[in-house]
Amino acid sequence: MPSLTSLVGAATAAFSAALVVAPGVLIGPARLTDTADTRSLVRALGARDAVTGLALVAAPAGRARRLAAAARVLCDWTDAVVFPAAVAGRGTGRLVAVSAWGWGALALGALVLDERAGR
Repeated sequence: MPSLTSLVGAATAAFSAALVVAPGVLIGPARLTDTADTRSLVRALGARDAVTGLALVAAPAGRARRLAAAARVLCDWTDAVVFPAAVAGRGTGRLVAVSAWGWGALALGALVLDERAGR
């Protein structure tokens, strides 16, 4: 059975790849203005998150997995702090923050459960 961390990484990578291919997946729900600049920014974030998601999938148990999870959690929690201000006035700040906090917590929780189970 794959580790929970790997499963979270695969889900992260899949969603993030969708952002690269179709940035409207985030632009619409976040009520961002759909411009070339916004699409480029969303694609860059998707690429960053796809890479960190794949790192969670590929990292073996131990230090490498902990580092990959720390990178993933820090990316998500930084997004949770920074991005709500970017969508201020659109009524989506809380949704953006909760989503980012949630993804980070999911990655951290998966790592903790994997380490406790010796995976």
